[in-house]
Amino acid sequence: IDIVRGKNDMTPDESVEIGLVLYPGAQRAAVLGLTDLFALAGRVAADRRISAASPLRVSHWQLDAPGKAPVRVFDTAPDDVSKLAALILPPCLEDPPSPKAAAPFTGWLRNQHGMGVTLGSVCAGAFVLGETGLFGGRTVTTHWLFVDLFHERFPDARLDADQLVIDDGDI
Repeated sequence: IDIVRGKNDMTPDESVEIGLVLYPGAQRAAVLGLTDLFALAGRVAADRRISAASPLRVSHWQLDAPGKAPVRVFDTAPDDVSKLAALILPPCLEDPPSPKAAAPFTGWLRNQHGMGVTLGSVCAGAFVLGETGLFGGRTVTTHWLFVDLFHERFPDARLDADQLVIDDGDI
């Protein structure tokens, strides 16, 4: 909501881009559900402002070649002017991603975060986000089934699996 209200210095015709990261094992149904949810939010927000552009743009990002940064493979508004405001790592239906599976994304995610992009995750997506090293001293959450493994892999994070949503500002 804060993004739509313009706290990211949007111009009136600029939309905010929310990217969904398609890491190996990411639950496609969750990706499509989040895409639909944000598209609906964009339509509602568009009805409340004076602009031809939708205030929300949803994109999907994935690796297309080893050693390369993820690329945009889906875009709800490819011709819009926007600023990537957030990247979300969706849940998975398998075991949480291993450090090896997360490795191709970590540098790119850190770089995006350094450029002001807010990072977020759902359930086991927190394991990919945790591999960035950005959890140190932060309160985070993940699915309760993965509490022990999360503590083992990210001992510097303050895990609170009893909270469904934790907002730590930029993560």
